[in-house]
Amino acid sequence: MTLEPRTLEPRTGPRPEVSVAGPQTQLSQRSSPELWWRLGAAVFALPDVEPGPSQVSPASSRAVFLLDQAVQRAPETSLAPGRRLEPVHLHGVEDTSIHLCLPAPRGQELTRLGWAEPHQYGDYGTEFLVYGPRDDHELRVVLALIAESLTFARG
Repeated sequence: MTLEPRTLEPRTGPRPEVSVAGPQTQLSQRSSPELWWRLGAAVFALPDVEPGPSQVSPASSRAVFLLDQAVQRAPETSLAPGRRLEPVHLHGVEDTSIHLCLPAPRGQELTRLGWAEPHQYGDYGTEFLVYGPRDDHELRVVLALIAESLTFARG
């Protein structure tokens, strides 16, 4: 699967509805189960990653752990500071959103463009909820954002 370029166009349409009470959950415009499983397969086919249970998200979530780096280089690069480095987790198929860490300016840009919003419980301004993809184009964009997060975590 080809990753989208770093420069993005605005996401089309209105933002999905997201819960205001924790845990932060995408309530509308979810990915189809087939598209969601394709995203998961593509994520876990990226080099030097492995799935595991999230340390901070509901049991239906899958963490993306790095095989080549278990310890965070800085707390703002992990959704679970002080534990095993968890730069990304995919929420379950009943939600289809993604939490990830990115440099604050990049996350703010994604928020402005309609692809993301700040994490409800973010401590560092680097934690964002990225909306689940609705089509193949969005799948490539979301996969590219996940890859960016992994690069950010690695430094």
